[in-house]
Amino acid sequence: MATDPALAGSPFRSTRTNAGEREEKRDALLLAAVRMFNERGFHATSLDDVAASLGVTKPVIYHHLGNKEQVLVECVRRGIGKLHQAADQARAEPGTGLDRLRSFLRLYAGVIMGEFGRCVIRTGEELLSPDARLKFRALKREIDDAMLAMIVDAGADGSAAIADARLTGLAFAGALNWLARWYRVDGPLTPPEMAAQLVDILCAGIEPRQ
Repeated sequence: MATDPALAGSPFRSTRTNAGEREEKRDALLLAAVRMFNERGFHATSLDDVAASLGVTKPVIYHHLGNKEQVLVECVRRGIGKLHQAADQARAEPGTGLDRLRSFLRLYAGVIMGEFGRCVIRTGEELLSPDARLKFRALKREIDDAMLAMIVDAGADGSAAIADARLTGLAFAGALNWLARWYRVDGPLTPPEMAAQLVDILCAGIEPRQ
C-alpha cells in the first residue's frame, strides 16, 4: 500500500527518540488507525494496513501502542477526552444554564464530527474485551452525566423549560451522535456551521415559552 500523501511528513522519517518524537509517532499512528477504523470498520482494518500507510512495520505499532484492541481503546479514549474538555470549557463559561448547555452541545457536536469522536460513536461494545468494555462504558457515562447536569442546571435557573432532564439528554445525545454516521466534510456546511444549526434546532424545544 502506498504511503498516505497526507502523512508524507511522517515523524517516522526521523530516528530521534526523545519524548516529543515518541509522542508525535504515537499521534501519527493513532490518526492513521482511527481513519481506517472509521472508514472500513474495526474488523476490516489490519495493523499491517495502518503501518503500511505510514511506511513502517507492524512491530512499530506494537512498540508504541500495543495490539489492535489497545489501539482502538486509545482512539476511543482520545475521543472521550475531547468530550471531557468540551464539558470543562462549557462549564467555565459565563451566562445562563442554557447558554452553557448550548455551548457544550455545539462543542460536543464538533468533537463527534472529528475523527476520534466519530470512533467513539462507531465503536460497538461487542468489539471490546470484557475489561475494555467496562472502561468504555464508564468513560461514556461520565459524558452523559456531564450533559445531564447541564440540562438540570438550565432548568433550575429558569433559562430552559425541562420536563424530564434524563429524556432530554437522551434526545440530545441521540441527535448529535448520529452526526458520526451521516455528516460529510464535503457537504454544504462546515462542522461549526452544522453544529450551530443543529444545536439551535434542539435548544428551540426547551426554550421557555412566554
